[in-house]
Amino acid sequence: MGISETLSNPAPIGSQPDYETAIVGTGFGGLAMAIKLREDGQNSFVVIERGASVGGTWRDNQYPGAACDVPSHLYSFSFAPKADWSRVYPTQPELHAYLRKIADEHRLLPNIAFDSTLTGAAFDEARQLWRVEVSCNGVTRRFTARALVLANGSLAEPKLPDVAGVEKFAGKTFHSSRWDHHYDLAGKRVAVIGSGASAIQFVPEIADGVGHLDVYQRTPNWIIPRPDRPYSERLKALFAKLPMLRRVYRSFIYWAHEARVFGLVLNPQFMKLFQKIAQRHINRQVRDPALKRKVTPDYLIGCRRILISNDWYPAVSRANVDLVTEGIREIREHSIITTDGVERETDCIIFGTGFYATENPIGAVIHGRGNATLASEWSNGEEAYLGTLVKKFPNLFLIVGPNTGVGHTSMVFIIESQVAMIRRLLARLRRSGSGTLEVRAEVQDEFNRRLQAQLSRSVWSTGCKSWYQHRSGKITALWPGFTFSFRRRTQAVGERDYVLEKPVAIA
Repeated sequence: MGISETLSNPAPIGSQPDYETAIVGTGFGGLAMAIKLREDGQNSFVVIERGASVGGTWRDNQYPGAACDVPSHLYSFSFAPKADWSRVYPTQPELHAYLRKIADEHRLLPNIAFDSTLTGAAFDEARQLWRVEVSCNGVTRRFTARALVLANGSLAEPKLPDVAGVEKFAGKTFHSSRWDHHYDLAGKRVAVIGSGASAIQFVPEIADGVGHLDVYQRTPNWIIPRPDRPYSERLKALFAKLPMLRRVYRSFIYWAHEARVFGLVLNPQFMKLFQKIAQRHINRQVRDPALKRKVTPDYLIGCRRILISNDWYPAVSRANVDLVTEGIREIREHSIITTDGVERETDCIIFGTGFYATENPIGAVIHGRGNATLASEWSNGEEAYLGTLVKKFPNLFLIVGPNTGVGHTSMVFIIESQVAMIRRLLARLRRSGSGTLEVRAEVQDEFNRRLQAQLSRSVWSTGCKSWYQHRSGKITALWPGFTFSFRRRTQAVGERDYVLEKPVAIA
């Protein structure tokens, strides 16, 4: 029975689920999980994807200049190397093509339900199964799964600012992750709200073509030079001919990035040395004293995400660009008014305001024991065990869950560590003949107590506001340590950490 047929006509109520595993998302996490399940001979899985192709964030973020800030040879699967990356830092089109190729080579497309949005999932305690509901082109479809893997990502849901009058604006508006390529910005008066990781990439790309550009900055970011360059054909050929050379190169990149943990977590004072590089970058590229004051942060580097760019400062220094640091008081039909009373005419507003990184909306539709939702359990900040298991939610596994983010290196390393852990736990569940696997509450609680103690001594707790923090003030996005230590922790997970429950008998 095919995927679409199963979703339309779920199996009758019985002891067996329609699928052993349901996966949400086809970014790095979802694809890696599906690939490893297939390697284990497990073909009873479905991947739910709301888009029309695979790729997750690298499919959705198609704004001008979109690229990764981690080198390509590290920001890729260890089990699916690519010798011919075009440059040091991969662009969005190249990453999207890489993920599409991976999905095709591993024959995953028949197992993916495209254009299908997860609208709800509830754990059926009586049957020890997940009841999953998706919407596909306006049609609701339901099925059951033994295990549910959420690989939807933490930077998937665009966040819009809460500004008075935004609904009255008569011009064009869109979020950077939903870029409207049909709208011609040429000669327009454009406003960009936000100056974070996305804005510093697309603002330099559009600044030359617009009539005038107002960039609304709430908090400046520390920015360091971007050491990007194309790879020569000779080097790409060497990487293809000598896999060991490529592996050594990847290892060098990994350890160079891992060294940053000494300042981020172990001793934030080390970051003052790193900050000198960022300050020198400002001094070299910004001549105007007033603009220099606007772009210079007043917090220790690393407290917020460190950005990399060679063209942000030149872009905001242009004659047709104004960096506005006053807060926005109101948006009117054709203008934006700041708190100092200045009104700026605007034809188009582009929101570079990020994502729901700490309160992902999907949490409201995931129901565990006693019908509790992830959102309700996480009202004071998201928590999980190693970002993967959540108490009261049996047979639920998260990829890129709470406190798995890294501010210094590739998330793909973390993702592969989590996938390996989930793979082992699912195998354990099958071999034991158990109905459910659930993290022990005391294990999760103690893990998070120690984790927050570590975070309280990190650079991320030195006094700034960032998207790493939940509104409660708790840092819920980042892992406070080396990524190899995270991997070791996931490899050590055993029966002392979780409870296996016997299967129920279905009449």
